[in-house]
Amino acid sequence: MAVEKLQKNGKISRKGPVVLVIMDGVGFGKYEDGDAVKRAMKENLDSLMASCPWTKLKAHGTAVGLPTDDDMGNSEVGHNAMGCGRVFAQGAKLVASSIETGEMFRGATWTKLIENVKKNNSTLHFLGLLSDGNVHSHIKNLKDMIVRAKKEGVKKVRVHALLDGRDVDPTSALDYFDPFAAFLADLSADGTFDGRIASGGGRMVITMDRYNANWDMVRKGWETHVLGEGRCFDNAHDAIETLRKETGAIDQDLPPFVIAENGKPVGTVEDGDSFILFNFRGDRALEISKAFEAKELAEFDRKRVPAVEYAGMMEYDGDLHVPSQYLVSPPAIDRTMAEYLCKTGVRQFSISETQKFGHVTYFFNGNKSGKFDDKLEEYVEIPSDKVPFEQRPWMKCAEITDRVISEIESGKWDFIKLNFPNGDMVGHTGVFEAVVCSVEGMDLQIGRIRDAVAKAGGVMIITADHGNSDDMYEHKKDGSLAKDSAGRPKAKTSHSLNPVPCIVFDPCYNGEYSKELKTGLGISSIATTCIEMLGYKAPEDYDPCIVTFN
Repeated sequence: MAVEKLQKNGKISRKGPVVLVIMDGVGFGKYEDGDAVKRAMKENLDSLMASCPWTKLKAHGTAVGLPTDDDMGNSEVGHNAMGCGRVFAQGAKLVASSIETGEMFRGATWTKLIENVKKNNSTLHFLGLLSDGNVHSHIKNLKDMIVRAKKEGVKKVRVHALLDGRDVDPTSALDYFDPFAAFLADLSADGTFDGRIASGGGRMVITMDRYNANWDMVRKGWETHVLGEGRCFDNAHDAIETLRKETGAIDQDLPPFVIAENGKPVGTVEDGDSFILFNFRGDRALEISKAFEAKELAEFDRKRVPAVEYAGMMEYDGDLHVPSQYLVSPPAIDRTMAEYLCKTGVRQFSISETQKFGHVTYFFNGNKSGKFDDKLEEYVEIPSDKVPFEQRPWMKCAEITDRVISEIESGKWDFIKLNFPNGDMVGHTGVFEAVVCSVEGMDLQIGRIRDAVAKAGGVMIITADHGNSDDMYEHKKDGSLAKDSAGRPKAKTSHSLNPVPCIVFDPCYNGEYSKELKTGLGISSIATTCIEMLGYKAPEDYDPCIVTFN
């Protein structure tokens, strides 16, 4: 279906812009204990919810295209859904289906990588997040691929396993690494196959940088996984135990390690090998993919670049076609809100700091990097601090707000969207006091934007892509609080399954719509709501508007 100019709906008109505020990682908590949003002093948000129409939206599971409602939402799929107004089957679901049906293994890329290894009698490498978080990867996918590789005649596999502790329990690494090491040992027991863990490290220390925020992470990953440089251990279990004791770090922050035998790394990457990045989410896969594929790399000295057949689990960037080889085709997200608005001549401004800049641009636009119209769109990235987020929990919300207010006052834009990363990025640290501070810092800025919108005669829609800061403590199945060995609440660093808010602040309201907002909808309804509040009719196949016009 072609993208056509939107028609006026004849129902609403405002002098000022529609401003979409995305509070990343802010939901409605299920438990009193650990709800940093509820604990925070947030006079502005509380005032808005007391005086404005609001509702709860689904932001996880099938409502955002994930396999089941047991799957937590995430920023990637959340911004996809908000930006395209519909629900597409997402990475986790696509990959699982492709493996279950065997479609992946019949594909040209898988066949090419396997044949390359067999021809050269070389090694098949896998790199990715070793957990069942199902946000960036799933350990079952990895195990299924290794079993298939052995069945097809591959004799040597090496796994470069990143510790999660972010989409799963913060100190759960051994719950994955130990059984996985046993799984590889069992596969190798017959003597025809050699599968081992070759390297590892915390996902927030090596390899998985995003948005070019800290290429030094990628350098460390390259040296660890590819070159086999770094501190060596006999096995992953000893590495994790030792590094935990020495650093006190949770899984995501654990230093890198290399597995060696008789002082020699067991899994360096060599000419003629095949290499699969088995993470399916794109934002933290682009830079390491560039390190493997670029002829020249300015960001760091690779020292040695082995000639390998490299593939990603998916195509991580549909515009740039990165990587050049991939195992599963990503969802073909078309006809996004931004494209429709550009076709209609609507002027759009998008802003966040580095950590979420790609979410209000790349992901919001259906996994596309470029603009739809340079004359109608402007993207602004505020550089993020390169320090642990619990040390700067306010992040760059004030700087983002400064620019947003300036743009509102300029009168240049019809639609402005922004992302405050605080609730999610600080939420992932598991430091409750810092998360409370992050929400309070964000609330101050929302108050400033509210005042600017009111002065301009615009509309502000406040929502979130998923929960996180609303669920900062682990709870048992019976709902009771889980505690650590010292009797303290056990920190939770992953996203929640909780609904998120949608608040409509409209200071020029004149009875155009019911103040009773619809219930039972998902965040995919944000696109239609923004389009309708801009005064246009949304595409017929977009999910329903949250507002009912009179």
